[in-house]
Amino acid sequence: MNEFSLKYGCNPNQKPARIYLEGGRELPVTILCGRPGYINFLDALNSWQLVKELKAALGMPAATSFKHVSPTSAAVGTKLPEKLKRACFVDDIPGLDDSPLACAYARARGTDRMSSFGDWIALSDECDAVTASLIKREVSDGVIAPGYTPEALEILRSKRGGNYNIVQIDPDYIPDPIERKQVYGITFEQGRNEYKIDREVLTNLVTENKELPESAVRDLIIALITLKYTQSNSVCYAVDGQAIGVGAGQQSRIHCTRLAGNKADIWHLRQHEKVLGLPFLPTLGRPDRDNVIDVYISEQSEDVLDEGLWQKYFTKRPEPLTSEEKKAYLASITGVSVGSDAFFPFDDNIERARRSGVSYIAEPGGSIRDDVVIDCCNKYGIAMAFTGMRLFHH
Repeated sequence: MNEFSLKYGCNPNQKPARIYLEGGRELPVTILCGRPGYINFLDALNSWQLVKELKAALGMPAATSFKHVSPTSAAVGTKLPEKLKRACFVDDIPGLDDSPLACAYARARGTDRMSSFGDWIALSDECDAVTASLIKREVSDGVIAPGYTPEALEILRSKRGGNYNIVQIDPDYIPDPIERKQVYGITFEQGRNEYKIDREVLTNLVTENKELPESAVRDLIIALITLKYTQSNSVCYAVDGQAIGVGAGQQSRIHCTRLAGNKADIWHLRQHEKVLGLPFLPTLGRPDRDNVIDVYISEQSEDVLDEGLWQKYFTKRPEPLTSEEKKAYLASITGVSVGSDAFFPFDDNIERARRSGVSYIAEPGGSIRDDVVIDCCNKYGIAMAFTGMRLFHH
């Protein structure tokens, strides 16, 4: 297949639309089911690059959940603790612990479930039956992977009445070193961003604390590779082998840090015993539970707890999660890593990150206020590496 006609472009009025390789070369993708659209392919090809790079950097199966050309999360295949399984609604998946790939997607999908509703999925390895069974029950637009076992393909083809988008990509495909796109009829050309992200980019520790445990190295690599495929400006929080908060496409760096930090806080609070113990009605589906949890954790919890409202969601009225309880719970969190796709221009970013348990930071450096940012890290004992490389993506 050297081209694929699309129903329309970004919007229904944008026709004609297609994907193809110049020179009539064969496309590196095979559509096994469904009919992916323009935005689906943008998500598919960006997300595939992310998981392929994560697998190469860390040697572990990787997965990501994409929405509108940015990842909601990305993760590698480490087992989930029992509390996290419950928070991600995957404690009932048979064989989950035996499939690193399924663990990676359970983490990626479970990080920001509100944003992942209707996501595009990328898998670094052949999709197995456990991963497929997890994907089947979530609201999703499609998946891209280098292969699928026969059982996994059968499971996925039964999704959406047989119209679920399943794309297979050639893992050996290497794109041209020069990439082009058009804006307003004008062609832009640049070299592909082949900057390699590994432990070597984390060796320039500029703070008094120069200790980076292996877990932090892993998490900072995950954060930086995630940022490489996130619409800029962007900041990413990561811990335990997964991105737990992505702030994408903000004009202000501090707004990125706040947005990503708020998402990281929600991820942590979803594992609070009061949240795990919410007495949901058995008829309430997972997407509705996600919405209710989001409101329950927020400052507007009365919207699901007031008389006449709680009966729609719960078998009995839950006790509220108070502001004091939330603050105390989050204050106990440490060991979180943060990456930024460009330098932090002010120390307010460090102050905000610290409130979400950040102990390790990687950013390019190069601000005229680097000394102020470093001093703030030193004040809290945070270890920070200057990577020397910006990771803008548009």
